[in-house]
Amino acid sequence: MTQYDAIASDYRDSKHLPFRRFVERYTFFRMLGDVRGRTVLDLACGDGFYARLLMRADAAAVVGVDISEEMIRLAREEERRRPLVCEYRHGDAARFEPDEAVDLVVAMYLLNYAETAGELARFCRALHDALRQGGRVVGFNDNVLNPPSGGGSLGKYGFERTCETSPPSEGDVILYTFAGSDGKPFRFRNFFLSPEMYDDAFRTAGFRDFRWIPAALDPTVRPDPFWDAFMASPPIIAFEATRQRG
Repeated sequence: MTQYDAIASDYRDSKHLPFRRFVERYTFFRMLGDVRGRTVLDLACGDGFYARLLMRADAAAVVGVDISEEMIRLAREEERRRPLVCEYRHGDAARFEPDEAVDLVVAMYLLNYAETAGELARFCRALHDALRQGGRVVGFNDNVLNPPSGGGSLGKYGFERTCETSPPSEGDVILYTFAGSDGKPFRFRNFFLSPEMYDDAFRTAGFRDFRWIPAALDPTVRPDPFWDAFMASPPIIAFEATRQRG
C-alpha cells in the first residue's frame, strides 16, 4: 500500500472526479446516516478527504490512519491550512489500535488490498477490535461481485479497471489506471478475493449483518445517460457490518 507515496497528489485530485461525488460520496453518506456526536476511525484515510467530510457532518472526533507517509503529510497539511481538529496518524490499518473504542470505523477501499484470506482476516479483526460493542463499520470496495470481464471501457469516467485473468482467482491483481492532472496515467493495484472469503472474514472476526450495498446514483443526475454504463456494471461497491454485543 506504500505504492501511494509516489501517486499521493494525483490520487487526492481524483477525489474530484464526477463518479466520486455522484456515486461514491452519495452512496456513502446515504447509508451512513446521522454521525453527529459519533467518534470515528477512518482507516486508509488517504489525504483525509472523508475524515474532513465527517467532521463537517458534526462527528465528535475523527482519527485518520494511513500506511502512506505522503498521504498523511497531505492530510496534515490540509488540516494546518483549514483546521477541523481531525487527527492523522501514520500506521498500518491491520495493526492499528485506537486509544479508545469508537462508534464508527470507515474503511474506504481498505479491504481490497488484502491479497490473501489471512490478510483479509487481519483487516477485519482490526476493524472489529477498534469498535465499541454495537458499533458499525462502513466502507467501499472494489466490486468483487462484478470483477473485470474485459468488456466495456470506463475511460469517460476518468479511469480503467482491468485484470489479466477472467474470471479472476484468489489474489489476482485488479489494476486501476487513472489519468493524472498532468495527463500522464497513474496506477495502483487491488487484489481479488471471493465474496465468500469476505463473508467468512467478517463472521469470524465477530461481526453480524455483514452485507454488500450496491452503489447508488445521486438522483440529481439520474436523467443523464452519461451514467448508464457505470451503473449497469458498477466497478465499486459499498458494505457495512455491526460488531456483535457481548
